[in-house]
Amino acid sequence: MDLGLSGKRILVAGASRGIGRAIVETLLAEGAAVTAVARGADGLATLVTELASPTLTTLVADVATAEGVAAAFADGPFDGVVANVGRSFARHAREMDDDDFAQSLTANLWTSMRVAQAAARALATAQRPGAIVLVGSIFGREAGGAPGYNIAKAGVIAMGKALARDWASHGIRVNTVAPGSIRFSGSSWDRRAEADPEGIKQFVAREIPGGRFGTTREIANVVAFLLGETASWVNGATVVVDGGQSRAF
Repeated sequence: MDLGLSGKRILVAGASRGIGRAIVETLLAEGAAVTAVARGADGLATLVTELASPTLTTLVADVATAEGVAAAFADGPFDGVVANVGRSFARHAREMDDDDFAQSLTANLWTSMRVAQAAARALATAQRPGAIVLVGSIFGREAGGAPGYNIAKAGVIAMGKALARDWASHGIRVNTVAPGSIRFSGSSWDRRAEADPEGIKQFVAREIPGGRFGTTREIANVVAFLLGETASWVNGATVVVDGGQSRAF
């Protein structure tokens, strides 16, 4: 299927590893021109070397800051933008204090908001349609992750719906992808599996009906679809990609 991404300019924030890198690879394969943004120069340099694509450009910027977002969008507007940002902090409520909660909101919700709003405003000013995809989590819909992370990702999902309604009149679509547990080299699930293989085997059998962790490419494929013209009437949606792991409906 042709997703209609050939020749489109797409910015991917959080692009140097894991889900972000898979999104970059998938978009390049669809013929898009991709600007990959991340905080680490080394990761982006590896991306350039290993992908060796003439339509890939990179930018070192921290989109958790207003200055970083401004730098990322200095060469905009882009036809599509992916906010693949965030991380979790305290794993239990008794360990979560004000600082931890603030970090969770900043890393996940505030950063997603800054990226999405910068993208939408640039597109609206240029009077161009476009698509924005936020990377949320199934734990923004139900319990199971770190409490601050759950709350922040719930905010990302709610924000995606709100922005979709407000920007729709400008031809701008905003959708959210909610991954389940994804394992890739160097990820938290990868480290846990190496430290406790039997425990993780039991977790998968108990929690994931699909019988395995998801892959970054499986998330990237859905993101690419939502960015493309074939998803032209999908707006304000949250697409769960989790092998049946969710309990929420």
